[in-house]
Amino acid sequence: MKHAKGAKDLEKETSEKIHRFLSGFSLTFNDETLLKRAFTHASYVNEHRLRSLENYERLEFLGDAVLELMISQYLFRHFPDMPEGALTQFRASIVCETGLVGFASSLSFEELIFLGRGEEGTGGRKRPGLLADVFEAFIGALYLDQGLEAVNRFLKQVVYPKISDGTFSHVMDYKSRLQEMVQQKNLGVLEYETVMEKSPVHHRVFTAKVLLNGEASGLGKGHSKKDAEQSAARAALQIFDK
Repeated sequence: MKHAKGAKDLEKETSEKIHRFLSGFSLTFNDETLLKRAFTHASYVNEHRLRSLENYERLEFLGDAVLELMISQYLFRHFPDMPEGALTQFRASIVCETGLVGFASSLSFEELIFLGRGEEGTGGRKRPGLLADVFEAFIGALYLDQGLEAVNRFLKQVVYPKISDGTFSHVMDYKSRLQEMVQQKNLGVLEYETVMEKSPVHHRVFTAKVLLNGEASGLGKGHSKKDAEQSAARAALQIFDK
């Protein structure tokens, strides 16, 4: 009896955490069963023999497709000069396991999962694959409950800011993008001027300047010549976008 009571208390506590998470985004679910399913691992269903409750796997399948659509749409609209191949690479870096785990962890999703004792005991709550799956499942559940607009509002708060602040910029080649744009629009000749600032050997800082037809079009800094030029190219792209 004590064990049953403890299990119920734990379930209540997890449910309360899920609703606190939702309230932080001014979200409420019409279908509470759908909400719980998004955070329910197969091990929890199996150990509790809850035939009336499904795990999140089907929602994960749906959420994966919804995420790809919404992020593709965001990238298409906000990076108009980026070619198809670069867009595909950019999207892949966002919806990969590492990217999804980052989003899930930022929302403390590891605390919101209904997990079986066996999976809990082996550290499943912090397993990257599980966290990535739950994030996709939540997106799938939100889509079914309230549609694409609700998903978009949520992504505006959780995902899109990380795209725009450069979190995924390690996969971007800004120099190539700038070169492609200049060539497509026949704007002229691009050059880079790079100098090393006076600094300790272990903390060198380079400053790069992008020149378009001899005129400065962007300035950037980095701890290597390559990083500084990429930063300068990114600055130039932002200027041209405006």
